[in-house]
Amino acid sequence: MVTLRPVTRALVPVHSQAAQRVSSPNYDEFQSDKEIWDLLQAKPENVLRITMAHCHVEDLASALTEGGEEALAHSGEQMRDLVTSPLMKELQELLWVYEITSPKRPDEPQLGVGGYAATSEIRTEQTPNGAIIRNEGVRPEKAQGRANLIDATSAYVGMVNLGVKDESGELLIALSGTASSRDCDYEVVDEADNRHRVWLVTESEEQQKLIDLLAAEPAAYVADGNHRSAAAASLGKDHFLTVFFLNSQLGLEPYNRLLSLNGVSPEVFLEQAAENFEVNELVGAATYRPDVVNKVGVYIAGKWYELLPKADSFDPDNAAESIDAEIVQRHIFDRILGMPDNRDKRINYVGGNKTSDYLVERVNNGDFDLAISLAPVTMEQFVKVCDQNRFMPPKSTWFDPKVRSGLVIAMLDE
Repeated sequence: MVTLRPVTRALVPVHSQAAQRVSSPNYDEFQSDKEIWDLLQAKPENVLRITMAHCHVEDLASALTEGGEEALAHSGEQMRDLVTSPLMKELQELLWVYEITSPKRPDEPQLGVGGYAATSEIRTEQTPNGAIIRNEGVRPEKAQGRANLIDATSAYVGMVNLGVKDESGELLIALSGTASSRDCDYEVVDEADNRHRVWLVTESEEQQKLIDLLAAEPAAYVADGNHRSAAAASLGKDHFLTVFFLNSQLGLEPYNRLLSLNGVSPEVFLEQAAENFEVNELVGAATYRPDVVNKVGVYIAGKWYELLPKADSFDPDNAAESIDAEIVQRHIFDRILGMPDNRDKRINYVGGNKTSDYLVERVNNGDFDLAISLAPVTMEQFVKVCDQNRFMPPKSTWFDPKVRSGLVIAMLDE
């Protein structure tokens, strides 16, 4: 059983133009503070001024310490400013239907229902039968950073993306019915041309139908937002802000890597890689993105190679060990490059909003020695890992398109 309840006090944009000005990508979609600062210069009213307040400065050279006392105080100030902004209004007891349409899949929009999910239902060692299943371990310092932001703002600004199976199809019918019954309350087009539309659901009978449909789901899977949900739980909050999407509609993109060779020559690297992979040079290839899982692209010394994991390089019955990111971590980063810790700062993780051209450019510019291009994890792989009560390898899932921050904010000073 999965619990859904309305948000007690919600802050929402007054119309589409306001939503366009206020909303932003999540804090973890950026490769650098420069990207955040640039967007704030273009859209100074967007909620990055709250979630990444250290970059809300006139000159990036004077950026604050991320998560520091001064930055958190500034987050609180900016949140209070947003509450009184004519761009926003307060609603009570709110659910909403949320649709995202990607230009990559224009005929396959993803639909979800937003509201509060219960922190008590998060599956942990203390609650092994919890219905909300995490896909990765939680780093305490990262969760604490999100908790500090919640404390500083008395609000949830970012939503958690949860997936449900909806095997009956009834949830999809209900969500589609709302979306087709009337115009949305507001919509935005994001930086990647994804269209986000929101229908506010305030009528009690319609809310109860959605609540009952979620209660029939045996589990929900955390697609994005492990640390946001963990932060709410650590603060003793009963609920966290979320959208429940249908697993069948969620899209995934690659999560790639850039790093140095750590003193290993390209020749030795390829020779040692051949012990666990079949190595094939892709003659003349300018870019490369694997088309299926269990293929790995490597860009090194100006050439692309395709690496195919050998049969004995992973256990196919272990869903987590079969993920390409884990295979690469064990057989390349650890064994060849001497980087056993996937949190090693020398490993630069590149989300699915960057292309293979970006990987090539960073290596050719001398920023890194090596690029790893991976195929997107499949939804079947993702669910299998969760159902086995295992964790996905860190930085292995990039759900796309992403839920946008600022379209619904939950205010906690009730």
